[in-house]
Amino acid sequence: MSKRGKLMVLSGPGGVGKSTIVSKLVDSPAFYFSVSATTRAPRLGEVDGKSYHFISDQAFDDLISKDLLLEWVEFAGARYGTMKAPVEEALSKGSNVVLEIEIQGARQVKASMPEAIMVFLKPPSFAELESRIVSRGADSPERIAARLDLARSEMAAASEFEYVLVNHRVEDVLDALLSLATS
Repeated sequence: MSKRGKLMVLSGPGGVGKSTIVSKLVDSPAFYFSVSATTRAPRLGEVDGKSYHFISDQAFDDLISKDLLLEWVEFAGARYGTMKAPVEEALSKGSNVVLEIEIQGARQVKASMPEAIMVFLKPPSFAELESRIVSRGADSPERIAARLDLARSEMAAASEFEYVLVNHRVEDVLDALLSLATS
């Protein structure tokens, strides 16, 4: 029987680089990325089953009522959640699983799976985070202000995590995460 894998939760404010890091991390054979379910519509370039599992509100309600979600949250008018079965299956096969989720979801995972490795990713500075969010050019000034307010409250939650990594260089964060998973 193979050794059980480790569950790693990566959280932090929007714009800090979580998606970039996870996309590189899952290139490693040491990690399995859990694809979340969401009730929002796909964005340009997103693929069902790869970016997210895009499902109806009713299907999401069914997942909740049948206790099939490890965690779920409502954010910006849509719901997002991590399905238990794929995570448990990957862990039981010895794969390490990484969840890229926001803080409320991370708290739910820690409550139900206390063995999870909880990692908070911080920007080198708040000014750099602001620059990253603004340079995306995808949001109105009002939306940018709301995202920055949310980022401030999310940064305040860093002390709830076992590990806090500063994203100076993606490669350094990847090395640290691989080290945590293999220790």
